[in-house]
Amino acid sequence: MQENYFKFYSHHLGFEVETIVYGHWGSPVLIFPTSMGRHYEAKDFQLIESVRSLIEAGKVKIYCIDSIDKDSWYAKHLHPADRIKNHQLYDSFLNEEFVPFIQRECNVSKITVAGCSFGGFQAANFAFKHPDKVSNMFSMGAAFDIKTFLDGYYDDNVFYNNPPDFLPDASDPNLWQMGIILGSCWDDFCKPDNENLSKILSHKNINHWLDIRWHGTHDWAIWREMFPEYLSKL
Repeated sequence: MQENYFKFYSHHLGFEVETIVYGHWGSPVLIFPTSMGRHYEAKDFQLIESVRSLIEAGKVKIYCIDSIDKDSWYAKHLHPADRIKNHQLYDSFLNEEFVPFIQRECNVSKITVAGCSFGGFQAANFAFKHPDKVSNMFSMGAAFDIKTFLDGYYDDNVFYNNPPDFLPDASDPNLWQMGIILGSCWDDFCKPDNENLSKILSHKNINHWLDIRWHGTHDWAIWREMFPEYLSKL
């Protein structure tokens, strides 16, 4: 399995974002790490190993990047307005720099985004904000309402980064073309968030799969089971 480490300089962030890419060819998949996670997390927790056969067969090419959560959502030393502004810079890095790089490298118009736990929120938030760039969104064990991170603070930036708030009024036709899977399980404390987001999508007649499994919990074992099944649908 081909593995390539590099640093991608972001003009929006003003620093290099560490990245690992797995695979030589295939449908591009951008994986977001869990809370304050790093680019090597998916490998360390064997999420990459769970899809090795798809990578080696050239079915998928997986991009794993760092988060900046410690400077945004989890930056309790900053005012909430500054936390959300820092995330906006990360979103601009993704939308205007890194995802276009993937599009050019793989010669595609859209990519797949995915993530476990907080990475699932990141994937959903990016996909629903920028559906013109996303063909599929797979979340595993995610919660989607970010307001609890911001100590009661609320402004337009919060609204447009909180899928349960902005998604009901979203109208981009690309949303109805996206493949969406919300993965959770019966004992996952994030299950209610997935059920709520599923209701919003259903109300808008946006096709999706709410995958609630009867075994497992909020942990890597069930996510390693889900991920190969989800990627096999590409």
